[in-house]
Amino acid sequence: MKGAWRTIRSYILWQHERGTLHYDIMVTLILIFVFFSPRVINFNDKPRPLNLHPTGVLVTSDGAGGLVYQIDGSALGSALPPGDETSVQNQLLRIIEPISGEVAIVKYESVSDQKGKVQGYRVWVKRKQ
Repeated sequence: MKGAWRTIRSYILWQHERGTLHYDIMVTLILIFVFFSPRVINFNDKPRPLNLHPTGVLVTSDGAGGLVYQIDGSALGSALPPGDETSVQNQLLRIIEPISGEVAIVKYESVSDQKGKVQGYRVWVKRKQ
């Protein structure tokens, strides 16, 4: 029994020379752990799914620690009721949060063409801390 503990201790302290049987056993045990532990142990390391929007989003800094997003008007769709601020903000957040994480909208404004049709939105945001 004393010999078994001495061998275990020598494995823990890595006292065997390269090319010996005990060294090969230690390396094999390490490789088994590295390749098979993810199948047994749940490390909860899956990436968060990104819901990227197919339209273009341009991100710039506002110079005061915030970000300014320019979002195409087609990203929100044409089914928005006029004057529904909450719905517009929710849809803007749905487009922005996959890019920057949790943010709060400071203000936003619509960018219209000469005929008054909304071409896009300019959104100022601050990151939540």
